[in-house]
Amino acid sequence: MQIIARATLRAFWQREPRAETPLLAWYAIASAAEWTGPADVKRAFGPGVDFVGDNRAIFDIGGNKFRLIVHFAYPYRRGLIKFVGTHKEYDRINAETI
Repeated sequence: MQIIARATLRAFWQREPRAETPLLAWYAIASAAEWTGPADVKRAFGPGVDFVGDNRAIFDIGGNKFRLIVHFAYPYRRGLIKFVGTHKEYDRINAETI
């Protein structure tokens, strides 16, 4: 998958250094993947991923300390990072519209 907006991840881990290693691990898995739908993502991340409307996946990162929302365009093999933040920041947004 082509993951768009990696700079968003970098900006977040510069603010939250504990997030760097788990975000880099997520990025390595996602960028090497060839997912064709949510079932493929679920196989890769198991209970660490949930789905909401508009082909968005919500990933638990770093032992559920952080949240990552990615909009996938499966036919184009692309994922756009929509949000990365702490659990507290995640609680203040709408995952379906951010």
